[in-house]
Amino acid sequence: MNPVRSLVKVFGSRKMAALTLIGFSSGLPLFLTSRTLQAWMTVEQVDLGAIGLFSLVGLPYSLKFIWSPLLDRFAVPILGRRRGWLITLQIGLLIAIALMAGQQPKQALQLLAINAVAIAFLSASQDIAADAYRTDVLEELELGAGAAVFVLGYRVALLFTGSLALILADSLPWSSVYLLMSLGMGIGIIATLFAPEPKETSPPESLLAAVILPFGEFFQRQGVIRGYFILLFIVLYKLGDAFVNNMSTPFLLQTGFTQTDIGAIQGGMGLIATIVGTLAGGAILSRIGINRSLWLFGVLQAVSNLAYYILANLGKNYSALVLTINIENFCGGLGTAAFVAFLMNMCNQRFSATQYALLSSFMAVSRDILVADAGNLAKITGWPLFFIISMVAAIPGLLLLPFFAPWNPKPVAISRPGLEEDEDLWGTK
Repeated sequence: MNPVRSLVKVFGSRKMAALTLIGFSSGLPLFLTSRTLQAWMTVEQVDLGAIGLFSLVGLPYSLKFIWSPLLDRFAVPILGRRRGWLITLQIGLLIAIALMAGQQPKQALQLLAINAVAIAFLSASQDIAADAYRTDVLEELELGAGAAVFVLGYRVALLFTGSLALILADSLPWSSVYLLMSLGMGIGIIATLFAPEPKETSPPESLLAAVILPFGEFFQRQGVIRGYFILLFIVLYKLGDAFVNNMSTPFLLQTGFTQTDIGAIQGGMGLIATIVGTLAGGAILSRIGINRSLWLFGVLQAVSNLAYYILANLGKNYSALVLTINIENFCGGLGTAAFVAFLMNMCNQRFSATQYALLSSFMAVSRDILVADAGNLAKITGWPLFFIISMVAAIPGLLLLPFFAPWNPKPVAISRPGLEEDEDLWGTK
């Protein structure tokens, strides 16, 4: 078959359309409990320390591995094991996001936090179900295309909730904005209804088996000490990025930029820069390997925070804002490309859903927990010193690289079952 026709057949299939829209559904809740919510709270003049602490709302993303075996072991009695969970969680998210329209950040901060935690829990659970569905429904030759369209949908959702929401908030009440955002979950519900059903696989024989086997296999394969160091590296690798992402919106608002400025430049242009960085990172990775990419992109994403330091000293400068957003997001996209490739290669394909949930949960620790007090830190240090500290925070993750991702590894560096040793992939040539 003609290669071009083959690509059109794969990318134009019902399966790929469904994965694109399910990716949109998966990405939609994230900013509504983080960056976009921070903007609403900042406008309502909520204390900066409280805004920083709201990163703890994302704790379910860090802990989702705890209940991920439940979604493997049990099924909702509609639409099959994977789609049943997906549509149940999507309906729950639509309701929970709509309830945010009735919240008042300045008067009832605790109720806002409870609502936001409920959204984060349902969203983290949807991620588990979506990852499992994507793994089950794709044939081997469709894996690359399926991953690409899913990420595309996810990033479009971030544009929807990170850019459009802020632009709308300049002309509509925030309650109306959240009500409109909740309707976006309808896209995922419709996609799940019409998505093809994956081939049915036998669930684990017991909940105990669903819990024990994936975790035991990971540490048995990697070794206990090495396994714990890998988890520590996953927590620390993007810590510098996490500091900036957690406080960038309050910083820009306090610097004097409007919500429309932030929505258009940070939410729109910045997201495009992230997508371009991720695609460029994938292309470079195929040439220099995962290990070298982790080194190179890790340094770049740390140094990119210097752009925020310069902006903090310049003040309200639109040219510097555009340059800062593009540099930081592009370099962050490079780091994400290498990091996701690393995480996938840490998984045994037999347990990829639960093991990826475990690893991505540790990745979320830096984003949601370690930077929870970033707002208080910024109040104490001021913004310029805060961004210097964010660069220093990236160093510990880089210092761990020589132990399991050396610049010139031997082929035996690969430990993932089911993969042949590939010297080019790991940068040994």
